[in-house]
Amino acid sequence: MSKIPGLLKKRELDPQSLPLIMGILNVTPDSFSDGGRFIHKDAIIAQVKSMIVAGVDIIDVGGESTRPGSDPVPLEVELQRVLPVIDMINSISEVAISIDTYKTEVMQAAIERGVDMVNDVSALQSEGAIEVVANANIPVCLMHKKGNPSDMQIAPKYHDVVSEVTEFLLERATLCQQSGIASSNILLDPGFGFGKSLEHNQTLFQNLDRFTSLPYAILVGVSRKRMLGVLASRSGAELEVENRLFGSVGASVVAALKGAQIVRVHDVPETIQALRVANALW
Repeated sequence: MSKIPGLLKKRELDPQSLPLIMGILNVTPDSFSDGGRFIHKDAIIAQVKSMIVAGVDIIDVGGESTRPGSDPVPLEVELQRVLPVIDMINSISEVAISIDTYKTEVMQAAIERGVDMVNDVSALQSEGAIEVVANANIPVCLMHKKGNPSDMQIAPKYHDVVSEVTEFLLERATLCQQSGIASSNILLDPGFGFGKSLEHNQTLFQNLDRFTSLPYAILVGVSRKRMLGVLASRSGAELEVENRLFGSVGASVVAALKGAQIVRVHDVPETIQALRVANALW
């Protein structure tokens, strides 16, 4: 039985609670922020324990980078990266685990290892993905993206980015429900940075309340992304990834105040501390 619905329900019953904190664990050599940091067992265990001590609710395990310009990873390579990590987390903790993948085979294998949630940047568009999640009866996060990692940031265009992203997500959610996935198991993610310009990202964030008013839980993932590196810079020059901590924490606080139920972050202790203070003072 997935832990996520219970965590979300508990939060709904306590309006003063923090959003759920999803900690990012990329076991890849090329992710934009932490690529190569967590590919050895000792480093992975240390990071998992650090997030758990800080109070993480969900650990999101990813074995393929989807940063702009990245190349696809062969199925077997992704499986070899993520399955041992899922086993490792389960062996030391009962924390909820999410699998960050768009591949149906990886979803199935991860579900068989006991993950609690699927986090899919392609909104279950891979063949057979909807059926796998429906049969498992676990939550899924449907994300919006325009294009593929190799080309998604090449002059993306929208007539009305908020309406178009909302329409896409609601269409996917409706199809998922028609295919047997309970509405309570569906989460939506506007997909910041996935086929959007800085202006598109800003507009989506400024209108986040339109998403949080939808009948689905909303996940926001902007941690350390380029948009924050630009917005936080005094000179207009983009801040490097390692200098985006404060901007990331600030964005998570705004997302929480706008009603996001889950924030997906690299910096778990710092985000939780800021959210606790903001929650107490808001």
